[in-house]
Amino acid sequence: MDGLLVALIVLVALVAIAGLVVVLLARNAAKKQARKAAWEANRPRDPFSSADTDSLRGDPRRIKAGDMVDVRGENFAVRGTLRLTEGGYSWTEQLLDTGTGRRRWLSVEEDPDIELVLWDELRDVTVAPGPRDLHLDGRVYTSHEHGRAQFTGEGTTGLHPNGTMRYHDYRAGDGTRLSFEDFGETGKWECARGEVLSRYDVTIFAA
Repeated sequence: MDGLLVALIVLVALVAIAGLVVVLLARNAAKKQARKAAWEANRPRDPFSSADTDSLRGDPRRIKAGDMVDVRGENFAVRGTLRLTEGGYSWTEQLLDTGTGRRRWLSVEEDPDIELVLWDELRDVTVAPGPRDLHLDGRVYTSHEHGRAQFTGEGTTGLHPNGTMRYHDYRAGDGTRLSFEDFGETGKWECARGEVLSRYDVTIFAA
């Protein structure tokens, strides 16, 4: 009888110890999970990251000839891509197929945020770059930057596969852009008016 009682006490003790071990292991696992969640919530992040937007709408930095681009509900085929570099800085310009004979470009710059600008070709412009301020169609544009860049072309751009270009960019008070470009440095400026787009204005469909 005494042996049975001892065995029962030992069994109860073992069950209690096993239960305690299970509780301790569960508590330890919960602590690890909490630490992991806290680290994920507070780990360093790129404040300019746009991974979520890119996964849903496409990465504008990866647009290439043959892709389709939706701009505010209007679809365009990308006919060609220009990749430009100046010093250590680079940007792209995408030639969009408008079907109208008038060219539109989508420029993509990262400095450090991604900036998208939709450019519409202007013809018969009587002003030329150089002055600090330019007056055109009721707006006053102020010189912003100018320089010389190297370019390489992909797809159909109407330009040589590579070369140099001069540019002079202006900005109006309402954010409208005005750009002059001279590809091949021929002395003949091409002019375009630009509208800054939100990342949510553009959706990319890769070829």
